[in-house]
Amino acid sequence: QLQLVESGGGLVQPGGSLRLSCAASTFTFDYYAIGWFRQAPGKEREGVSCISSSGGSTYYVDSVKGRFTISRDNAKNTVYLQMNSLKPEDTGVYYCAARRLTTAQTLCVPTGRRDYWGQGTQVTVSS
Repeated sequence: QLQLVESGGGLVQPGGSLRLSCAASTFTFDYYAIGWFRQAPGKEREGVSCISSSGGSTYYVDSVKGRFTISRDNAKNTVYLQMNSLKPEDTGVYYCAARRLTTAQTLCVPTGRRDYWGQGTQVTVSS
């Protein structure tokens, strides 16, 4: 069983930055593609950014391209999401999710399957 724990959320002003972390408890972390998903009030959960097991492939939803960067450190069993130039529409609960032996894009798209979820961390962008 894989456990995922998110951290790094908070309140930030528009234009500000946050870095989210997703820590995993597994000896086989480098078998898993990991992704960040967000859910705003009254909206469906959407894939924001995902990264392949090796880190060599990434996926971003159009609305965050050029502002967010996903990365992973397999030695620390951790995936990061650096979020810059934040906008009020980035507000929501951010979850990380994982699935073994899949691609970044397959994990992130609406039809993708995710096997494990974290508990989420709140990100609020407001002045």
